[in-house]
Amino acid sequence: MESKNLKKVGLKATLPRLRILQLLENNQQRHMTAEDVYKALLHSGEDVGLATVYRVLTQFEAAGLVIRHHFEDGLSVFELNEGKHHDHLLCVKCGAIVEFVDNVIEKQQRAIARQHGFDITEHCLYLYGICSKCQKKSR
Repeated sequence: MESKNLKKVGLKATLPRLRILQLLENNQQRHMTAEDVYKALLHSGEDVGLATVYRVLTQFEAAGLVIRHHFEDGLSVFELNEGKHHDHLLCVKCGAIVEFVDNVIEKQQRAIARQHGFDITEHCLYLYGICSKCQKKSR
């Protein structure tokens, strides 16, 4: 995402914002805590403070660039908002996160909301369990 896209959402293209955005775009790990972002920036030689990382991620969330998830462990996890809705499977042993899309689940959620007179504005579905790797380890 270029600096003009930051300006499009009302944010000045500062060096910390650009570096954090580049990191989120290029990182293989789609879901990162603020601490993960901070450590990755330090590892790449960037001189950005943890408070700046928190502030920028909060600004990105307010601007709709990232989505903040509150998974079971209480930590906020951020991912780029790519405009495609998906849900999450989370392993309670190793913390693995699997994204999935299921049109039947989405349709059923809309039907349930309609039955109760709700107009869904947004939602998130987190399914907690034990991934196949952890299941194999415990056998």
